[in-house]
Amino acid sequence: MIGAKQRRILITGGNAGLGLALAKKLARRHTLLLSGRKSQNEVAGTLPAGAGYVVADQSEPENSALALVRGIRDFGWDGLDNAVLNAGIGIAAVDGVDSTDAIRETLDVNLLAAIMQAQALFPLLRKSRGTLTLIGSVVHKGSATIPAYAASKAGLHGFARALRSEWNGQVSVQVLHPGPAKTDIHDKAGYDPGRMRSLFLAPDDVASMLASAIAARRSPVTLSWVRYLNGGAYTGRRL
Repeated sequence: MIGAKQRRILITGGNAGLGLALAKKLARRHTLLLSGRKSQNEVAGTLPAGAGYVVADQSEPENSALALVRGIRDFGWDGLDNAVLNAGIGIAAVDGVDSTDAIRETLDVNLLAAIMQAQALFPLLRKSRGTLTLIGSVVHKGSATIPAYAASKAGLHGFARALRSEWNGQVSVQVLHPGPAKTDIHDKAGYDPGRMRSLFLAPDDVASMLASAIAARRSPVTLSWVRYLNGGAYTGRRL
């Protein structure tokens, strides 16, 4: 049974990085369904107790959306209170130029999949007047080292603005732009931030700011060092 204050929350990319940090933050109070491209066996033992898991490969946008809807149904849910579309990849550009394959993969995973998933999840979110949260990045304004990644996050920013208008009164929509965190995303992208890594925020602190911003339903929200130094990881609304 779902308690009065307990939410049904879907987090894509919830098996690693910020998605997993957020899941661990919310698992004690809410019921979670997480997704990722890894198999059930690969994530066994790494997810919060009680969390469900569905395999949804973002590199196949349409199939990933269908997989989420099937996973929600199989998990026994007939609606969603929160959908956090967090899954994404980054691929470092060589001399500031992305390859064609890297551009296509980045846009498929980070932008097209999120668009198709949002549309597929709309009926479930509308049923409970829920909240759709798109996880962008502070680099949505541009970055020389990961131009395609920056473009994909800029696309999410624009998409969120459009949906806030289109879905007004039915589903709350927001885009959150976290700053760099101490996850393995840079290693996976093939980019070494060097000494700058020491300035990255801890995933748990970013997750706290994400949870507070999700509860507030405001958009857009930037979650960077400035917000952290102003107590963003310890103040604000509780999800």
